[in-house]
Amino acid sequence: MSAPPVLMPDAVAVMTGYLRARLVARGNTTPVVSRVPSPRPPRFVRFERIGGPASSPVTDRPRLDVHCWGADEEDAHDVMQLCRALLGAARGPYTGTVLARPAVGGPQWLPDPASGQARFAFTFDITLRGTAL
Repeated sequence: MSAPPVLMPDAVAVMTGYLRARLVARGNTTPVVSRVPSPRPPRFVRFERIGGPASSPVTDRPRLDVHCWGADEEDAHDVMQLCRALLGAARGPYTGTVLARPAVGGPQWLPDPASGQARFAFTFDITLRGTAL
């Protein structure tokens, strides 16, 4: 008998919701998005999945880039450090998934080439549990 198919959650949707809720709980209304907003606000955070394998038939190990834009270098750095701290404390379960502590790579200074806006980025991995169909 074969195992049922397993539907994995959208890692970007899970993490944007997770971080947005943690920021709002601190009184911080920085937009947390999956696409660069138009028009660009002076400060925002963008998640992008850049890979990562399934680690078992029921778990996924997404690798995510987090880009943190700010009004200037200091502002971008401050939002990046806050996001790193909040994501570094991530523990599961959250909305039906399992979050492992992120393995953080970075930070790196990456001024936006299209806009010239200040930006820092870092990379981390999480573990998510799928749902049997």
